[in-house]
Amino acid sequence: MVARRRQRLQSLLAADRDASSGSAVGLVCARCVSEVSVSGAGATVLSRLVHNEDGDAHPSRGLVHATNETSAALEDLQLTVGEGPCLDTFESGGPVLVADLASAESRWPAFTPAAVALGAAAVFSFPLQIGVVRLGSLDLYRDAPGPLTRTQLADALILTDLATEQIVQELDGHAIADLSWLADPHAEVHQAAGMIQVQLGSTTDVALMRLRGYAYTHDLPITEVARRVVRRTLRFQPESETS
Repeated sequence: MVARRRQRLQSLLAADRDASSGSAVGLVCARCVSEVSVSGAGATVLSRLVHNEDGDAHPSRGLVHATNETSAALEDLQLTVGEGPCLDTFESGGPVLVADLASAESRWPAFTPAAVALGAAAVFSFPLQIGVVRLGSLDLYRDAPGPLTRTQLADALILTDLATEQIVQELDGHAIADLSWLADPHAEVHQAAGMIQVQLGSTTDVALMRLRGYAYTHDLPITEVARRVVRRTLRFQPESETS
């Protein structure tokens, strides 16, 4: 049965490629929406997952594709607050299936209320990995609570595998730690972190922490804060120099 479903999804994606000039990963995400009955999908590559002394995760992420603005915003939110299903599935190597996001506030106290406000009522994340090597995650959301059916879960796992294959093909010739080749809307985040590192005389991780902290406390997307840093309308000072 699984083999037949995989063949069916591969045939659908082949037809999609013939009819569209979109990216292969983008087409897989679009198929997730139609076949798994979700509201949106996003695929990301994470090059590392570093924890600070408080245990917060600091990923270096490249957004490969998002099917709509909400999916993109949910990925950005997780980078901003440093928690969420994408980070959990990347760290654990297993799927994260939350059928009722509103009930997960104790698990993700910063991510959950903001994600619900964006319109997410259920989230499902699957690791993009080859063996023990994890490349990122495929993240799905629904605007109404409810679990995936057995068939939908099977299709999601197959589509995750197909997305992984496409990402590996795109990674060919690139170091996994170098995400600059991706069409990455978070490119300014990496650039801003470098600028803040110079301003503070700190490490990259400390610079990213300050960037994320500013975004969180001012209720701004991290990409917007990064944009202000890059445009030099926002400058960070060492803690000892702040009032």
